[in-house]
Amino acid sequence: MAKRSVLDRYTVSQKYIVARGRSLAFSSAPFKVELTDKQVYGIVIDMPMSPTVLATLVCFINGSANLYFNLGGEFLNAAARYRGVAQAAYDFVKNASDYLGCCEKTTKFDMPTAGKNYVHFLTNSGVYKTVIVPNAIPAEDSDRKKINYFTQRVMAELRTAQLKDKAAGIGNGYVMADK
Repeated sequence: MAKRSVLDRYTVSQKYIVARGRSLAFSSAPFKVELTDKQVYGIVIDMPMSPTVLATLVCFINGSANLYFNLGGEFLNAAARYRGVAQAAYDFVKNASDYLGCCEKTTKFDMPTAGKNYVHFLTNSGVYKTVIVPNAIPAEDSDRKKINYFTQRVMAELRTAQLKDKAAGIGNGYVMADK
């Protein structure tokens, strides 16, 4: 088997493509909150985890946070079970409008290559995107550092939720499928 280049795109399942696409196109209407045109109501972050695993973290203004994996796995509804997940996701989205300065408006939603996180902020005036290179966080501007901080906070809460679910015998401790 040939070695995978860091420039290669990730193999993805149809289930992942659909979940990611729905997340990127999700409207603010179900949240029933007054939003300005540039107020963020959702965040979609594509994060390469290894040479073969790509995860997409999706957070919304209501505190929901879900993880989707490129080969079809997912970890859903943890915010409904664990207040820490909901609070971390809510805080991230609530503060995200402050970081639009490091973003560009986009209508293209390419998949990332290794070593780059694609961060998409959903607003009523469109989707804004920035790229974060996790290995270069110390050199990044303060907005990207804050985005990375909030991302890591949500991911830590999701990991704690996974461990609690595993201890309680819910799922297999890695991902949960639709029920």
